[in-house]
Amino acid sequence: MLVGLQGSGKTTTAGKLANLLRKQGKKPLLVACDVYRPAAIKQLQVVGKQLNIPVFSNETSKDVVHIARQAISTAISKLNDVIILDTAGRLHIDEALMAELKNLKKNVKPHEILLVVDSMTGQDAVNVAEKFNNEIGIDGVVLTKLDGDTRGGAALSVKNVTGKPIKFAATGEKLSDIEVFYPERMAQRILGMGDILSIIEKAEESFDLEQAEKLEKQLKKKEFDLDDYLTQLRQVKKMGSFSSLLKMIPGMNQIKDLKVDDKEFEKIEAIICSMTKAEKRNTKLLNASRRQRIAKGSGTTVQDINKFIQSFDMTQKMMKKMQTNKGGMKKLLNGIDENTLKKFKF
Repeated sequence: MLVGLQGSGKTTTAGKLANLLRKQGKKPLLVACDVYRPAAIKQLQVVGKQLNIPVFSNETSKDVVHIARQAISTAISKLNDVIILDTAGRLHIDEALMAELKNLKKNVKPHEILLVVDSMTGQDAVNVAEKFNNEIGIDGVVLTKLDGDTRGGAALSVKNVTGKPIKFAATGEKLSDIEVFYPERMAQRILGMGDILSIIEKAEESFDLEQAEKLEKQLKKKEFDLDDYLTQLRQVKKMGSFSSLLKMIPGMNQIKDLKVDDKEFEKIEAIICSMTKAEKRNTKLLNASRRQRIAKGSGTTVQDINKFIQSFDMTQKMMKKMQTNKGGMKKLLNGIDENTLKKFKF
């Protein structure tokens, strides 16, 4: 059961959590128990549709206990092994909200109650956590809008006040931007030491080893074209925003004025997709007229294309050199575990 104030991000967090659990082999069911906020049910349905995860709702009833019980029966019949209740929130804590949540807890008996807190609210997040824990009793906390550089204080305070663990951290707007909260990794990010383990985990989750093996074979043949570049770009995008990944690299937060615009990578994707197969295989075919056509098709300029092709040529040379490295990309992506990394100091 997810609880929290209105605007803390409960509905989106419900979807993110369901997506994370599905990756772990679970079969979640999202349940719309917010019967007050306009379009709350619709929002959860949209999130469920985007993730292809089922959503249970009953728009004719205002009895959240009845809705939750119906959802449990549906989950049993359809073999869903995890139920996530998206409950109603308020702008401020009030007796009616607490009474409804207590009643839901008493009758449905959820295995776990997670409080969703907006980490950007600072001290208010701590006050909210304390009140919810005292009134209802929570088992853990999910921090949303968590920025490793500036939101560490909220994490420390919430844990100290409630005595309950922070279990998950939502780190972005995408439905994949949620991760298990590791306090030592948060500390490393705050101190500018990076978070190598999280990068490795994201890579293992996002990268396709078959694609890596295919790329390795092509590199041995000294072949690396724009189709391969696009495949790698899309796999890296699955790991999250480039700006969030940079924060996990040791020392990167010490570089001032370092900005990464993810829209630039969308521009690159549009440029490549506007090319013919022959052009992707051989950039030397890109004369002035072809570049003008690609610019029109991708909504960019010829200068953008020139800049990208120059960058790609350098990348192509670098990737060809990788063929001389022993082990290849498969070794890079497969066989690195947390115990191995603990032997090194970052």
